[in-house]
Amino acid sequence: MSSVENVLYFQAGFGVLPNVFLLLFYIFIILGHRPKPTDLISCQLTLVHIIMFLTGGNIWLADIFGFLNIENDIKCKATFYTSRVTRGLSICITCLLSVFQAVTISPSTSMLAKFKQKLKKYMNNALFYIWFFNLSVCSNMLFFVGGFTNVSETKQVKVTKSCSLFPMNYIIRELIVILSTSRDVFLVAVMLTTSAYMVNILHRHQRQYKHLHSIKSLRTSPEKKATQTILLLVVFFVVMYWVDFIISFTSLLLWMYDPVVLTVQKFLIYAYPTITPLVQISSDKRIINVLKNLQSKCH
Repeated sequence: MSSVENVLYFQAGFGVLPNVFLLLFYIFIILGHRPKPTDLISCQLTLVHIIMFLTGGNIWLADIFGFLNIENDIKCKATFYTSRVTRGLSICITCLLSVFQAVTISPSTSMLAKFKQKLKKYMNNALFYIWFFNLSVCSNMLFFVGGFTNVSETKQVKVTKSCSLFPMNYIIRELIVILSTSRDVFLVAVMLTTSAYMVNILHRHQRQYKHLHSIKSLRTSPEKKATQTILLLVVFFVVMYWVDFIISFTSLLLWMYDPVVLTVQKFLIYAYPTITPLVQISSDKRIINVLKNLQSKCH
């Protein structure tokens, strides 16, 4: 095993632990307590990130298939399909989280205020369609990915040691790129728009109530803290996602995957799901209180 693979394993292991903890916490809150409107979305995002760690970068899932002695072609299709699905789910659910937080903190005079009472209904429907859409759209990977044979003879593009992209019609390839790009541009635009809206609301709120509330109480406002957390996640996601997108887009157009570039892309795949649970844990008072209680019991 190379040193690079060791680093990727360490990064994946480091990212899985807080995500598993966060997933268990959200399940406990959703089933036993009064959850926040965004808890179900955060729970789904955490689940997606755990799956992403098992598939993104072709690490753990490939090892499991190898241990079970499953045919290489099936292994490649399953790995790439789940990787693309989780990538799409990550951007869609992050966008949904941003939109719902914008609705949650919108003032009563806003046009968005009328959606507050129906958040739970819209949220369940939105999550269902997001999963259905990504599971369906990414199914094309099952036809264009498989076990690596011989690049010189079949013009396959080797993307891992044992997997490759099969040659595809130019029109189909362009169509896939256009649809993928259009989806990403739209969702990132929505995230940036809702982020700008939330920043504007926070600014107006601070300016309007600076004489009525102390700075301390303003800083500890749960709504403000939750909004700042989501804004931080959105900004980090947009930066990491577009670097990853540029690499994927360029490689697909040039029909060439460089091993060094592919390694960098693997790090990027893990970056957002590694940082997200740490930011959420450190900014959620409920989780902090649970950890404090556990610490006091241990001592």
